Amino acid sequence: MERRSGFRAQPSGIQSLVEALVPACRSDESLRRDLVDHCQELLNRFVPARATPHDRAKLYTLLASSSSSSVPAQRFTNLLQRLLDQVGTFELLALACAKLTLTKETVTQKHDVLLFLHSLHQSPSSSPVESRPRSHSLLPSLTVPSVTVNGHKSPANGLSPSPLPPLEKPSLPKSSKTKADILKEYRAKAGRPHIPEHVLVRDTLYLLQGISGNYVFFEDADGEEERKVMFRESSKWHISPSTQALVLRLSELGHLYSRVSSFVRDSEGQPSIGLIKQSLCHHLQQQLTEYYRMVAVLESQMKTKDDPATEDAPQTSTGLTLRRLEVWTEDWTLRMRMMSVSVEACRSNSGGALVSSIHEYTDNGDPFIRQFTDQLLEEASTHQLSGSLPRSNLPQVSKPFFATLHRWIYSGDLQDPFLEFFVAVDPQLANQNYSKRNSFDPEDMRERETGAKIWKSKYKFRKEMLPRFVGEEFGRKIFSTGKSLNFIRYSCQDSEWVATRSKLSTTGKVLKYSDIAGLERSIDSAYQVASKRLFDMFFDKFKLMDHLLALKSYLLLGHGDFAEHLMETLSPHLAKPANNLQRHKLTSSLETAIRATNAQLDPVDVLRRLDARMLEFTHGEIGWDVFTLEYKVDSPVDTVLDPEAMRAYLRIFSHLWRMKRVDIALRNSWMKITSESKAFARVPGLKADWHQVRIAMSEMIFFIRQLQTYTHLVVIEGCWKELQEFLGKKEGDLDSLIQAHRAYLERMETRAMLLRSKHGKREQYLSDVKECFDRALNFVEGVDSFHNHSLNVAARLDAERDEYRGVYTREGRTTPVSRHDEGLQRTLRRLREFSTEFSERACRVAIGTQTHEDSKCKVLGQMLAFSDYYANKRQRLREEETAQAQGLSIAPSSVGTRA
Repeated sequence: MERRSGFRAQPSGIQSLVEALVPACRSDESLRRDLVDHCQELLNRFVPARATPHDRAKLYTLLASSSSSSVPAQRFTNLLQRLLDQVGTFELLALACAKLTLTKETVTQKHDVLLFLHSLHQSPSSSPVESRPRSHSLLPSLTVPSVTVNGHKSPANGLSPSPLPPLEKPSLPKSSKTKADILKEYRAKAGRPHIPEHVLVRDTLYLLQGISGNYVFFEDADGEEERKVMFRESSKWHISPSTQALVLRLSELGHLYSRVSSFVRDSEGQPSIGLIKQSLCHHLQQQLTEYYRMVAVLESQMKTKDDPATEDAPQTSTGLTLRRLEVWTEDWTLRMRMMSVSVEACRSNSGGALVSSIHEYTDNGDPFIRQFTDQLLEEASTHQLSGSLPRSNLPQVSKPFFATLHRWIYSGDLQDPFLEFFVAVDPQLANQNYSKRNSFDPEDMRERETGAKIWKSKYKFRKEMLPRFVGEEFGRKIFSTGKSLNFIRYSCQDSEWVATRSKLSTTGKVLKYSDIAGLERSIDSAYQVASKRLFDMFFDKFKLMDHLLALKSYLLLGHGDFAEHLMETLSPHLAKPANNLQRHKLTSSLETAIRATNAQLDPVDVLRRLDARMLEFTHGEIGWDVFTLEYKVDSPVDTVLDPEAMRAYLRIFSHLWRMKRVDIALRNSWMKITSESKAFARVPGLKADWHQVRIAMSEMIFFIRQLQTYTHLVVIEGCWKELQEFLGKKEGDLDSLIQAHRAYLERMETRAMLLRSKHGKREQYLSDVKECFDRALNFVEGVDSFHNHSLNVAARLDAERDEYRGVYTREGRTTPVSRHDEGLQRTLRRLREFSTEFSERACRVAIGTQTHEDSKCKVLGQMLAFSDYYANKRQRLREEETAQAQGLSIAPSSVGTRA
């Protein structure tokens, strides 16, 4: 078809548009061809020829004249709306085809476009078009072109195929339509209309209750905990993406409700659910009841309608829209989120850990979350959420925790059947209590260790169950307070005071979550009262200080006269092999030493606890190696003086006892050789040897005396003073007292035995000191042998003198005295070896302790090496070793020179 317009529309473009708008012509070739021809004809009718200069001037005059009046300008600008209302479907189709198929050349010809629009503006409206109903869809309003039947074209529907008459100039509408209305009407003409909103509101209310609707429903995904929201669309109705997004936001509340309600429902049938979880479920159930009331109110505002799928007429408004529903449920969405968070925390936590996980949200920046958490944990919070129940009717999730806490810190009883508290009891020791023992038989002694374990092992602190608002420091105080009250009631047999204290506490302030500062003050007060009462009972009723003094006097050899008398009495027995010792002889010697010294002035209860016994021995050991003193204690004193502490006392006693033995042995030997020095002076050739013996023995005595002075005055008295200062303050709890006593023993053992902190060298100096003890005892034995030999020689010399004077004091001839006697030389050689080894060990201790990690141990080094004797001796020994090494290489020439 020939086109006279400057617009060039491609037939392929018009054909594609016709097929898109009229799907029936896709299969009907003749209908498609007729529609395309009709569109082309309409396009040519309204498209003018190319604009001339005269037309352009006329257009300018028209635009200039129309600018003075607002009515023509509005008509011209609203041309598209009038085209939709006044022209037929095929006119619009042709106009759209022309607009879509313009070439680049025509698009630039703006004057032709303006003239085309002006011609449409001037065309009159057609009566058939005017009478066409606007509410019909697009397809029925089409003006079907003439169809060829038997070679003749007949107009479709009785209409003439001639060009349409000019359109009348429409009048200005009273009110212009909005873009939303235009879009809605266009979509209604173009295809499926939107589903009525009241239907979606009805389905959304179902979703809020966890129920699927007709057009919106939940779908459970396999292997996933989350639920999907699906939309069901029909061939008649359509749901826009924006509406779907709004429904999705509202469906979150229904999903959270399903999660919370299922948790509450499942928890009701569990037999082992804890008290805190029960309280949380009760709170959630109260919230869900209020949620049901809200949903019922929303449903009452909506009118019930039939299924819109069977109705063609539009539905009237119900007063409840999706937007209003979103606004009214916004508060409940936030609240349900917090309830869902609590449910998730409850799945993995319980007891105090659950309270702690909920408490974390009190630091959130959202005031709604903070208020909801306060309401959940404490019903007496100052804030109240809108639409919630009165505070007096709300359950308190933290109430079971504070009930258990109150009973623990005021009565010392733990009632936690579901293990929700941060204090746990050992099932094996749950039914065992402290009991006072008055006997000290071996069977009862073995049971006493179990009694001492009750304080340490019966109750345990579980940090993972401690709520965060309590804090570890106050948690430790709570733990100690309950243990102290339990100890006072069952071990100290003072249940009346605990009961009185518990009654007084019930009249005071109630522990609650909303008053954390008051909670801390209550804990501090209960902690101080319980600790003070426990200290008073230990030092007043059970005389703990008397027991500590007894241990210091007897096991630490504080009573010097008692230790010396006991050693003198036991010496004949302890020199025997260990398998020949008899325990009744040891106990009789102990009683003799007590009655012969000032120890008899000590309390009878202290003396009856003192006992002498033998340790386990091996073959070849003597009594000195297995003898020990023992101090027996019973409950509740054995809580502080536990078996571990008593073993530490025995280790220190063994060290001091051996030191005392060496001191007494050296002293007795020194007294022996000094008292008989005149007799030795008569023996020719031994004077120099005895002089060397006295020098070596004086060095040993000096070393042992300095070591004793350091041990008793610096170590024991210094540590005792520190312990007394702590006991005088009476601060802390029983654990602090046990720890202070244990630290007292550790410091004393480390300093007295010169222990080091380096791994592998801890007993380096202790082994040197023990070697010094052994060499000193060996030296004393050698001195006794040398002393006996000297006495024999002196007796022979006296006999020879008597024979010279004619007085015969013994029978037979006397053997001549020889300086080179083999037995004498062997004894002197052993003495030199023992003396040298002792001196080397003592030098090592004196020099090494000056660089010890402990400042108190450095005092011993200063006491031993104050005159630089050991330093000079060590330097001299090094020079001798160097000279000897050099002399070995030139030994032949040296020997020759001497020869």
